[in-house]
Amino acid sequence: MPSRARSIGLIAKTIRSTMKDQNLQFWRFIFDSTNSWTAESRIIGRRVVFTADPENIKAILATQFGDYGKGEPFHREWKGFLGDSIFATDGEMWHNSRQLIRPQFVKDRVSDLDVFETHMQVLFRAIANGGALNGEHQYVDMAAGNGRPVDISDLFFRFTLDSATDFLLGKNVGSLSTPVQEFAEAFAEVQRVQNLISRAGPLSAWVPRNTFRHGMGVITNFINQYIDRALRLSPEELGSKSKGDAGYTFLHALAGFTRERKVLHDQLIAVLLAGRDTTASTLSWTLYELARHPEAVAKLRAEILAVVGPDSAPTYENLKSMKYLQNVMNETLRLYPSVPFNVRLALKDTTLPRGGGPDGSQPVAVPKDTPVGYSTLVMQRRADLYPRTSEKFADPAVFSPDRWFNWQPKPWQYIPFNGGPRICVGQQFALTEMGYVLTRLFQRFDRVENYMDEIDGGNPTLKAEIVLQPGDGVRVALWEATR
Repeated sequence: MPSRARSIGLIAKTIRSTMKDQNLQFWRFIFDSTNSWTAESRIIGRRVVFTADPENIKAILATQFGDYGKGEPFHREWKGFLGDSIFATDGEMWHNSRQLIRPQFVKDRVSDLDVFETHMQVLFRAIANGGALNGEHQYVDMAAGNGRPVDISDLFFRFTLDSATDFLLGKNVGSLSTPVQEFAEAFAEVQRVQNLISRAGPLSAWVPRNTFRHGMGVITNFINQYIDRALRLSPEELGSKSKGDAGYTFLHALAGFTRERKVLHDQLIAVLLAGRDTTASTLSWTLYELARHPEAVAKLRAEILAVVGPDSAPTYENLKSMKYLQNVMNETLRLYPSVPFNVRLALKDTTLPRGGGPDGSQPVAVPKDTPVGYSTLVMQRRADLYPRTSEKFADPAVFSPDRWFNWQPKPWQYIPFNGGPRICVGQQFALTEMGYVLTRLFQRFDRVENYMDEIDGGNPTLKAEIVLQPGDGVRVALWEATR
């Protein structure tokens, strides 16, 4: 096959894999075809490197950080969605974004758990209702919801959208009590199209963008209401506000540093994407696995009752002290890292430490402008990076929170929040929110019934647009504890 036809075939295979939720199979095909964890191909005359080698990922993200970046092509592809935000820029622009956002995720902000509790109570009502409420004042027979099947993933995405908009803007969109929520649907559609644009590479101009443009219009109009309100405050009024003030938000904090509307818009969308989707997807996968492992539910609930009790809201210190809870979240993120695939561009002629030579152990030359795709999902599922399966160590393909009691991954073999200078600034916020939700859920419920086997046969659909989420939802039934 001529090289151009082969290149187009590879792009087509990439797009088909994305649309059929078979990205993991595509990446494994790439590596299997070369019998190496670092492979390369040519796409329309351009060399592309793929890797799931921890030493290479370490180099890209940390030890050779200055050699790799998002690059101008990525910025150009994603500008319509993420603008000049922290996720789409390099150098000084990226550094300034990080310095702007980072203070909002210091411990005293992260440990303020009140923002979650109100939405948690609405979540309980939606679970009992079997889905989103039809208005916030809808009556719900809580007892009738016991054991009622529900797509808990859909509710988690609604919950995290409500809590994220509350935290960021001071007013939540109410998606838990609105079955059809325009903002949420626009946000999902924009991500779907953006993913196709990024996977299509040089053929991206052929991806239809009508729904993308409409969705961005909905998102921008919504966010602008709050930006307008914040910018009506004088710098002195913003400066006089503090974290303890009623109505003080992430947006107020940002507006205290900059009054540039575009900067505020871009950063809000980026943090909303990270704050909503990554947390919701991880909670969804957690319930997917817990529904298949009742013994893990029993251990988790026993720890929660011992540390927090059956009714009290957990404190930040409670959440950090519960080892099994931490194990459950770590194990979920090991199997289902929120961002399963990523890419960096060589900003100058450089190398990767491994992948060259007869046995793949030698460095690889990476000329300037070469894209390097890396997969946390593939790497964290590599059986050769784990101890041999035994009575004390479960097969690495299996969900087993207990493994974390007697094992710790080697550096750079477990990086669900990325690593190096671009490590996720919201990591502790996400872990705190997830821990809070799981604690409140299993104070109330002691049993999760699995309805997914009849849908996916035990082989979950790994939908990877931007974050990794269950492609078929997570259909379960929750049973309230009787004691």
